[in-house]
Amino acid sequence: MIPFSPPRIDQRIIDEVTKVLQSGWITTGPRTKQFEKELTKYCGNKTTLCLNSATAGLEIMLRWYGVTEGDEVILPAYTYSATANVIMHCGAIPVFVDVNANDFNISVANIEKAITSKTKVIMPVDFAGYPCDYDEINKLVIKHKEKFIAETDEQKTLGRMLILSDSAHSFGAWYKGKRAGSLTDVSVFSFHAVKNLTTAEGGSVALNLPAPFDNEAVYKALCVKTLHGQDKDALAKTQKGNWRYDIVEPGYKCNLTDIMAVIGSIELERYDSDTLPKRKSICEAYTAAFSKCNWAQLPIQNNNQDGNTESCYHLYALRIKGITEAQRDAIIKEIFDCDVSVNVHFIPVPMMSFYKKQGYDIKNYPVTFDNYSREISLPVFYDLKEEMVKQVIDAVITSVEKVLG
Repeated sequence: MIPFSPPRIDQRIIDEVTKVLQSGWITTGPRTKQFEKELTKYCGNKTTLCLNSATAGLEIMLRWYGVTEGDEVILPAYTYSATANVIMHCGAIPVFVDVNANDFNISVANIEKAITSKTKVIMPVDFAGYPCDYDEINKLVIKHKEKFIAETDEQKTLGRMLILSDSAHSFGAWYKGKRAGSLTDVSVFSFHAVKNLTTAEGGSVALNLPAPFDNEAVYKALCVKTLHGQDKDALAKTQKGNWRYDIVEPGYKCNLTDIMAVIGSIELERYDSDTLPKRKSICEAYTAAFSKCNWAQLPIQNNNQDGNTESCYHLYALRIKGITEAQRDAIIKEIFDCDVSVNVHFIPVPMMSFYKKQGYDIKNYPVTFDNYSREISLPVFYDLKEEMVKQVIDAVITSVEKVLG
């Protein structure tokens, strides 16, 4: 059976993790701080905080910005539940909007229609690693500044809606010649086991706030907020005579460990030279094969007309033209019967039981449902060999033709 997306764990990672385990320092320490600096240099943003998940990063930024009961946060209906759950955790209202028919990403026109005086944050999602239209989204919050009602010091300083990008899929992607992480106010990456760059679990917050914000000061405040509200971390307390600390707020526990960080550092070192080219070659092989099939709707993965926008090839989201959800599910079953694992990204959040009980209805997001009902995610991972790619292609073509007759 060809798996869907196993992580790349080779001897180099095993050796480096072993060194950390033997170092006497396995929680948040020097390797985590080093990894944060490496991420900042790579993405070109102002500073970076590593945490135990992208979910934690999204929620902590909402809380930092003062998002609370009665506030509204705009997000796409086509996303994973984490994007919406963190809004609910803050007591705020998720305002779902429909997506583009071509690239799965949030529709800028639909964002604009959804903005009200209660809107505090816009959360675009870079589906499959292809960046949203950040130039237009960045313009939108300036255009509608007069609707924004600031209620906290952070909101007064920014003076507009915060753009908090759910960049869980898009580490290493380009938008008009700039790296994901440097495209808007704040971007949050995931380093979960199935992501292009993994730390097993984990994520990071790429801070890129405009003046007059001091991003380093925000970083330090977030370090406190994500470690129980403690004003010193464990590394600082190991300094001679520096044991005493204070709790300055009722914080959270979201830190990344050195064990996880060292995996990320190795993966980052070979990301552009090895990981991304391999993933791109797999996706290009799929595109070459399925472009010959009149039933295939291929994913958009680059756009050189707007100045170098390119996916990081996190997913290959193939859509089958003109089929129903039931036919898609039947095709998936046939593919699995060919010993190939595939997936669906995602079941839209308004289709989930909890959100349906909150009054959300997928019928209000027709493009989202249409994209979902025809989507099949194909295997893309570093150790997927050429003969395995051919097996995937053959399995998909055979299965589609069998179901469609």
